[in-house]
Formats: sequence, C-alpha cells, structure tokens
Amino acid sequence: MKNARLFDAHNHLHDARLLPWRADFLAELPALGVRRAVVNGTREDDWPAVAALAAQVPWVLPSFGLHPWHVNGRSAAWRETLVNFLDAHPGAGVGEIGLDRWIEGHDIAAQAECFRAQLAIAAERNLPATIHCIRAWGALWDIIREGTVPARGFLLHAYGGPAEMVRGFLNRGANFSFSPSFLHERKSAQREIFRTLPAERILVETDAPDLAPPPEHNPRPLADENGKPLNHPANIVLAYDAFAKIRGMTCSELAEVVGKNFARFFQP
Repeated sequence: MKNARLFDAHNHLHDARLLPWRADFLAELPALGVRRAVVNGTREDDWPAVAALAAQVPWVLPSFGLHPWHVNGRSAAWRETLVNFLDAHPGAGVGEIGLDRWIEGHDIAAQAECFRAQLAIAAERNLPATIHCIRAWGALWDIIREGTVPARGFLLHAYGGPAEMVRGFLNRGANFSFSPSFLHERKSAQREIFRTLPAERILVETDAPDLAPPPEHNPRPLADENGKPLNHPANIVLAYDAFAKIRGMTCSELAEVVGKNFARFFQP
C-alpha cells in the first residue's frame, strides 16, 4: 500500500469511545496514506464534536445527520439545527441518515419522516447523503424510488441488503462502501456483491469505531472499557487490501479507482 492515496468514506472519528487513542491515530492516518475521511454525526448533541474535529484536522470532511437510532430523542428544532450546521460548513454532507428495524423499540414511521426530510435537504442542495439501513430495505427502496435524491447520488454505507436490489439502487444513483467487517465468514454474500459492483460506484470505509473486522483478520484490536471490540481507524488499510483481493486488483489500482470516485461524490 506504499504511496497509495486512501479515502475513508464513512466513520465516526469524533466518537468518545476513541478518545484514548485519538491523538495517536490522527497523527498516524496521514502517514498511512489517508488523504480524506468523512466523519459522520448521528444526533444533535454530537454535531458540535464533528464540527470541532473538522476545524482541527484539515483532512476531515464533516457530515451531519440524524441517525435512525436517535430519532426518538430529537428536539423540536432538529431540522433547523441541521440546516444551521450545513450552512456553517459549506461542503459538508448529510449523514448518517436512514432506516433501521433492528434496534429495539424502533419507530419506523418517525424514522421515515426524518429520513425523507434529510434526503430532501441533501437533494435541494445537491449534497452527498450517507445512508444507513438494517432490516428495512423495502421501506428504504420505496423512499428512494419515489422521492428526490441528490443529483450526485447517495452512499449506501456498508451495504448489507439483498443482491437483487442492487440494480435498482444503482439506477437511482447509489454508491456502495466496503467495510472491513465484511471479512466475517457470515458476510460472504456481501463480499460477492462487492466483487461485481461497477467500478465507478465503489468506495471504502471503516465505520470506526464500529463494524470491527473479525479477530483473525484484525491487526489493530481495540476494546472499550467493557471489553467490547472497537474498530481502529487504521483498519482502512485492511479494508483496501481485502477489497482489492476480492476485486482481483492490486491495492494501487483500487486506490486509484476509489480516489476518483471519492472526489466525484464528495467534492463540494
């Protein structure tokens, strides 16, 4: 991976769980070849942390969104607050947004309402939208199919949906980001999807500190205070290496393709 230019399309480097190691990885990542990293907020009270990190680190690209897990805790002014953050940070994305039926106590109607509102903001401003979805692919497709999406398209991060839905999402402008968590044995279907995606629609992510790779593939094991595994941001190197092998490419070839895709999708 020497001299490769790497881009992390989706992570949460501002997350408090990474605080003990943050100074170290912020220094290390550029040395590993990371040129840009998209840091996604998930709720109103962490958007300031995303903004602060972007102000501190020039290679951080901020994204602000209300994650479906946090819809029930939103304030009455959440949309206005989101717009204010986007106004204050030209070039920022909208994300992480989406739908999730996996989380306990989910309110899919409220999630859909917030998702539609945020997707409309992204479309109106033609901003990159980063979308999360678990166990709600039909509902997500209905919104994507019927609604307006940004002219630049949107990102389905760590895509875990059915293979038969890929073509429809592609036709609506979807990009797909490969996660190191796809190295888990149970993720063989996802690996196969990413092997055959059009080259112009692929990106690479870590989702750090979430979606850690399996222990046997993880060169950077981390854990929180309760012993739960965390995904180290430097696993972007692992993600590129694994994805290149799946695609039958060299790491340098993949990095060149992903770099062009990242610039096209995320450029202001």
